[in-house]
Amino acid sequence: MGDSPRYLVTGGAGFIGSNIVESLLRRGERIVVLDDFSTGRRDNLESALKARREGAPPPDIIEGDIRDTPTVRRAMHGVTHVLHQAALPSVQRSVDDPMASHQVNATGTLILLIAARDEGVRRFVYASSSSVYGDTPAMPKRETMTPQPLSPYAVSKLAGEYYCKIFHSLYGLETVSLRYFNVFGPRQDPHSQYAAVVPNFVKAVLAGGSPVVYGDGLQSRDFTYVDNAVEANLKGCEAPSSAAGRAYNVACGSRTTLIDLLHLLERITGSAIRPVHDKPRPGDVRHSLAAIDEARLHLGFSPGMGLEEGLRRTVAWFGE
Repeated sequence: MGDSPRYLVTGGAGFIGSNIVESLLRRGERIVVLDDFSTGRRDNLESALKARREGAPPPDIIEGDIRDTPTVRRAMHGVTHVLHQAALPSVQRSVDDPMASHQVNATGTLILLIAARDEGVRRFVYASSSSVYGDTPAMPKRETMTPQPLSPYAVSKLAGEYYCKIFHSLYGLETVSLRYFNVFGPRQDPHSQYAAVVPNFVKAVLAGGSPVVYGDGLQSRDFTYVDNAVEANLKGCEAPSSAAGRAYNVACGSRTTLIDLLHLLERITGSAIRPVHDKPRPGDVRHSLAAIDEARLHLGFSPGMGLEEGLRRTVAWFGE
């Protein structure tokens, strides 16, 4: 295999995946996208393609399922770095259909790891989730804490982490797991019944409606603008070998309640917001806050975009 990097982005038509693809295209990298377009969207990729550096090769786009071994092996051919974003997202969806979450998130990840090992991939970066921590009262969440997942989604993400860890220790495949904390931003789908809180709120506010708040709204999250997650993935590819075999929090290291999030949106949009409260959802975590020292130290990660500016960009994008 030559020295020239070739990146496989699974779920590259999805929200975070397409933002990663855009960043790689801007750098003129060679890219393969693997997506089954079940939750990813073709127009996300079309938007990302506008960033392609002149003279750089267009990405190879393979439509297929990460659970299909022949498809995965075809996508993995000649790849040096894997950015594995493909997943069946949503805690609530996993509560409704635990088997589907397991098959895509755990089994799919294992199939990719086997193919990456066999292809001699240099670095495998895996999108995990802060949901692995569960509802432990200790704040902030540190990577040394014992995971206590509360949902099938969280269990499936943790299984993927453990597979990454043992593929590093057993086979020498350099893996980095990134525990995303409430990533939001342009291209996040507000139309799914499982939509995340930020696109749900923004969609409701821009339409002049009332956002639905599950519970009292005092639950808090470490909201992370998508550019910060993209940066963590690229750093995960470039970090020294000593960083491999571990999981890292990807967040801003500050938390905001849902009520405060609505106040910020009021300030940004100039709209008076009257939320509607509904009962809390099963499997939801009460508070979430990350310690990001490990990612700073080992990956050189530093979140460049704060919550308010990220929200302004998100509102502008949804407004278009």
